[in-house]
Amino acid sequence: MTAPQKLAFTCGDPAGVGPEIIAAWLAHHPAEARDIAVIGHASWLRTLPARDAQLIAIDGDAGPAGGFVAAPGQPSVAGARIAQAALERAAAGVARGEFCGVVTAPVSKAWLQKAGYAFPGQTEFFAARWGGEPVMAFCGGRLRVALATWHIPLRDVAARLTPALLARTVAAAAQLARADGVAGEPRIGVCGLNPHAGEGGMLGTEERDVIDPALDALRAAHPGLSRCEPGDTIFGRALRGEFDAVVALYHDQGLAPLKTIDFDEAVNVTLGLPHVRTSPDHGTAFGIAGRGAASPRSFANAVNVARRLINARTVR
Repeated sequence: MTAPQKLAFTCGDPAGVGPEIIAAWLAHHPAEARDIAVIGHASWLRTLPARDAQLIAIDGDAGPAGGFVAAPGQPSVAGARIAQAALERAAAGVARGEFCGVVTAPVSKAWLQKAGYAFPGQTEFFAARWGGEPVMAFCGGRLRVALATWHIPLRDVAARLTPALLARTVAAAAQLARADGVAGEPRIGVCGLNPHAGEGGMLGTEERDVIDPALDALRAAHPGLSRCEPGDTIFGRALRGEFDAVVALYHDQGLAPLKTIDFDEAVNVTLGLPHVRTSPDHGTAFGIAGRGAASPRSFANAVNVARRLINARTVR
């Protein structure tokens, strides 16, 4: 069966920069609009520059004067409900074969929670709707990073680092590298949890007792896999070409260097699910929303990465 052609875009928080970066992408890619379905509030959809795109209103606004109207930079519970409804429509559409994947514009987790959203982020939402065991990963710039854990308190990280979790994260890092064009066996560097990767047990025993033994067991399947390496140098080594991807053990360990290096280019990729979802690696940026100052580069990269991942799955 031929894979569905339309890629869904969700509007994100209507008061953030998501609507304007989607509009900018459509304006710069008019020939590709026919392969896109844009999901959002009708008052915004009517302003978009590409009429060849499929426009899906999710607030029931059928008339020019009715329905939800966003105020850039002024988030609200009503806007968060629009963002959530767009996610639900996209997830359902992918699950039934209407769309081939989803690119999500940024949402506000805090405002979604006020609207009754039950998840800490979009990654967990799509895992709940589609099934699978998600891995949050990033690519599109100079670094490729997969996170073993993400939206949990730092005090809980060590207890979550089981051999099964590490195996899933390493496999996702390898998948991401291959889908991103790395030939052969990807070279995957793994961050230590403690300073100096534990210094042989002097600065922490997690590497010695749990993480390195798990990595050693995975090396037959992933010959390019490192043992734990100091987190303060591994990203510089990756930038110099020593590793094709890096596994970070918690959110800020991976995203602090990534966003320093690749803020305008990086793409958030949800791996480990039966369908493709990507997102720009930045937030709603309420402070600049509506000013035309937001860079659309990360969103454009998110579209390109989604298509590469979809193509890789189709070929496989």
